[in-house]
Amino acid sequence: MKIAIDDKIPFIRGVLEPYASVEYINGATASSLDVQDADALVVRTRTACNAELLQNSNVRYIATATIGYDHIDAEYCALHNIAWSNAAGCNSGAVEQYVAAALLRIATKNDVALAGKKLGIVGAGNVGRRVERFARALGMQVLRCDPPRARAEGAAGFLSLFDLALQSDVISMHVPLSLQGENKTLHLANAAFFAHVKRNAIFINTSRGEVVDERALSAAIKSDKLQCVALDVWEHEPSLNERLLALVDIATPHVAGYSAEGKAMATQISVRNIAQFFKLPLQNWQHEILPAEPAVTIDCTGLNVQEAVAAAVACTYNIEADDKALRAAPHGGELLRGGYTYRREFSAHTLKLKNASDESMSVLRNMSFSIV
Repeated sequence: MKIAIDDKIPFIRGVLEPYASVEYINGATASSLDVQDADALVVRTRTACNAELLQNSNVRYIATATIGYDHIDAEYCALHNIAWSNAAGCNSGAVEQYVAAALLRIATKNDVALAGKKLGIVGAGNVGRRVERFARALGMQVLRCDPPRARAEGAAGFLSLFDLALQSDVISMHVPLSLQGENKTLHLANAAFFAHVKRNAIFINTSRGEVVDERALSAAIKSDKLQCVALDVWEHEPSLNERLLALVDIATPHVAGYSAEGKAMATQISVRNIAQFFKLPLQNWQHEILPAEPAVTIDCTGLNVQEAVAAAVACTYNIEADDKALRAAPHGGELLRGGYTYRREFSAHTLKLKNASDESMSVLRNMSFSIV
């Protein structure tokens, strides 16, 4: 049995070797020759698992160590008896951290008080729920648009996309990329969507670049419809629209989900799924517990709740450094991703708070920080 694994996937080397012949490949440039004699693949979003890659191969199973799965041709796999799985929810904590860092940075720069503001979440799945948790902890109102959930659970608690756009002060996108059908999300945020968006809204996209029509987004920014924009994903990745880059407030190279915890969980889920399919003794395999980060002291004297939370979040993730790195090398996104130092999520951090209010401590605990 042979398994081909993207060489950028962390925490996996040595795990499957006792049970299979393992080859590590460049996932971004993988060809049919790389996988033709493999029984299983472990990939990321940069490997298009389609007929071009898979035809005449021995592949029977694909595990993608990602939440997204639009790079897998599900129809082709079904026709050729190739099973596959994704790592649903693996990086929800990392994306929550990213959205918190982006939103708090924008709010600080623009003197925006977030308590009482309405956050519209488009896509209320694993990631959307974590973003909702953070927003509610800060006193924001949360609106949700999720047609699949609304059909399954009933319309109560969900809005249409345009109604959400009309009412939201902040909009955060968390949908998978679907190119067609009832749940199509390709260019979900298009000219009609931005025409409905509330003036001076904040727009954040950490889902997939193709979910947003970049021409329509650029027009909305230029017309002052949007106050601020944070983009982690781009419509033509790995290429990047430099004109749009110059217009947005925060720009990063598709790293919102790049936490050590998220990557470890993605690897764990992938290993377990392969083990279950091939009946390997790794079906309960767990990645070793990652060490906690050293405690950080934050002086909260004179800080309100939002300011205290912003200081805590900034200790865990310097989003401005990622923005600066991408602007310095707009064509180097793949290198930035490949060499990225995985950050640690809120739960890995312990805070020593000086003169913090009870409300600030409560909010930070609700965000999974440890406080001593």
